[in-house]
Amino acid sequence: MADFFGIPVSELNVWLIWILPFAAAMIIPAVGKFSKLSTGRVAVAFALMSAISAATLFPMALEAHEIHHQVMWIDAIGLKAGVLADPLSIIMANVVGWISFLIMVYSTGYMKGDKDITRFWFWMMFFIGSMQLIILSDNLLQVFFGWEGVGLASYALISFWYRDKKKDHVGQEGRSALGVMEYFSPTHAGMKAFIMTKVGDVMMLSGMLLLFLFAGTFGFKELVSDTAWAVEMSAQGLLVPAFVLLFGGAMGKSAQFPLNEWLLEAMTGPTAVSALIHAATMVKAGVFLVARIGPIVFALAAAGILADQFFEIIAWVGAITALLLATQGMVNPEIKKVLAYSTGSQIGYMMLALGVAGLSQHYVDGYTAGFFHLISHAMFKASLFMAAGSLLHVVGSRFMTDMGGLKKQMKKTYAFMWAAGLGLMGAPFITTGFWSKDAIFAAVYEADSSWALPLFLIAVLTAVITAFYTTRMIGMVFFGKNSKHIEKMESEGNHIHEAPRSMWIPYGILAVLTIGIGLIGLSAEEGIHHLFGEYLEHSFGIYVSHEAASTEFLGGLNPVALGASLVAFATGFGLGYIFYIGRWVDPAKFVNSNIFFYSMHKLFLNRWYLNAFVYWGFVVAPLWMARGIWRYFERTAIDTGMNIGFEKAVGWSARVVQGTQTGVSQSYLYIFGAGLLFVVLILLL
Repeated sequence: MADFFGIPVSELNVWLIWILPFAAAMIIPAVGKFSKLSTGRVAVAFALMSAISAATLFPMALEAHEIHHQVMWIDAIGLKAGVLADPLSIIMANVVGWISFLIMVYSTGYMKGDKDITRFWFWMMFFIGSMQLIILSDNLLQVFFGWEGVGLASYALISFWYRDKKKDHVGQEGRSALGVMEYFSPTHAGMKAFIMTKVGDVMMLSGMLLLFLFAGTFGFKELVSDTAWAVEMSAQGLLVPAFVLLFGGAMGKSAQFPLNEWLLEAMTGPTAVSALIHAATMVKAGVFLVARIGPIVFALAAAGILADQFFEIIAWVGAITALLLATQGMVNPEIKKVLAYSTGSQIGYMMLALGVAGLSQHYVDGYTAGFFHLISHAMFKASLFMAAGSLLHVVGSRFMTDMGGLKKQMKKTYAFMWAAGLGLMGAPFITTGFWSKDAIFAAVYEADSSWALPLFLIAVLTAVITAFYTTRMIGMVFFGKNSKHIEKMESEGNHIHEAPRSMWIPYGILAVLTIGIGLIGLSAEEGIHHLFGEYLEHSFGIYVSHEAASTEFLGGLNPVALGASLVAFATGFGLGYIFYIGRWVDPAKFVNSNIFFYSMHKLFLNRWYLNAFVYWGFVVAPLWMARGIWRYFERTAIDTGMNIGFEKAVGWSARVVQGTQTGVSQSYLYIFGAGLLFVVLILLL
């Protein structure tokens, strides 16, 4: 068979999916020397080629086949680099590839005229390449290279407007919680994201090395083929800790509690960056990692090795994050921050599903539900972020209080935000969000765990809040009267208009897909369930009962789950409509009507004070201690001691020695003789 640099042509596409974006990143700076306009064309073209390369593998995924190809990496230790294109990675690579391509097209309009456009395209393509490397790698070490790549790219893009102009900040100027300022510049936000995710990265690296110590390999296929390492680790009580450490990396990248606080400040980057981070790259990396290692842990049960604690931790971290961030999205005035809170919350749903999968007899149910929600969320959240970018582009403000009444001037954006927003809310029967969220409810409710009921109640409550804050967002932006900010713009001749075609077409496509796929949602869900059932059975030996698969429909028709989905949507949407679309009740007066609502509003607006605690515990207190050490130890004990004590001692010693230097030869002979006599006496004694 013909090959290309040692890679068979039949397997070349798998390598090209992640190589092409990196190649574009290398080419773009050179192109930018001659034409900045052409850099965008290069980025879009290479993003399209990468997406097409992923699409060519899709038929293979439908047949539950895989490609596993390796080349020698570090010959001295026999370490190989490789790609693994199985149904999981092929579907994920297509989600990332095609949504990234649409975001690249959107960026040509959104970033038009930016003087640092070459740097923007470089990092965007580097970001996509790093994410595809994570997805297609066949071993943890190679994944870690991509992992650090997305971390570096996120830092560069979050702090893209590094000159820290006031208009590029996030938060409300002058606002603070417990004395900690909550108004952040791009460079501060980028550094915060970099440092907080590094906490998870260190955990992940520790877990990888612990596994390698016992298994002698980083390879996913090798870890499954021989489980002797797991038996030994389990006997020493290290199996669950090792995988929990790996999950720590996922918590950092996917902004899960308690490593979630960086995600909100990440809104300082261009909106195209926000869409890429939240829909296709960084925050989805953690979910993908759990989807990759989860079946390995569950399959170990066949060897008598139980690791329920691992799945319980994932489920509870996901549930807590989902509720925690949803409550904050209810009250925040910044549109991008509301969507950011929403992302962390919806990622929590995915983690919850992947966690309860391991606590159930039917692992495929929760596994499919979590991954189906990842696909669904990627579509409607990318659409919402890009639409929000159009609003910011036109209105010139990130605050929803500066918007209002825009449905007449921006009809396309209004319609597409409704479609994507309904997906986020889980509007019944017509959106992908409904079917994926309902599948999660069913998986949680049917889990064989004592934690199933409390987790289920948290999931339903979060769905109510999600429908509320999404309706609130649309109501504040498009309904009511124009804000004073818009009236001022109009009076100055800056008329509100629809976004250019290069911007609204990409998010329009994703909004239409959210509804279009939603109309056949149950069939799509059943197809993914069947596909992953075969994948888990063939790759991990996780057997799926065909009778159960044919009768349960993923649990999607579970009456309790279905009823909960309908009630959650109706309650959240109804409350949102009363306050922000119908405007029958003034939300400000309602909040101030009694101490309970006022206190809850303040708690949510101040982010449960978690951000303040992070700064007090890891920034303010350490700086205070460092200054105290400098003031009371270095200045007093070291500087003063050196200046007064040691300096005087050295000075006195110098004067003593100086006194012995008389310059008289007889004195020196006398001292020499006395010393010689002293030595002789010692020897005689």
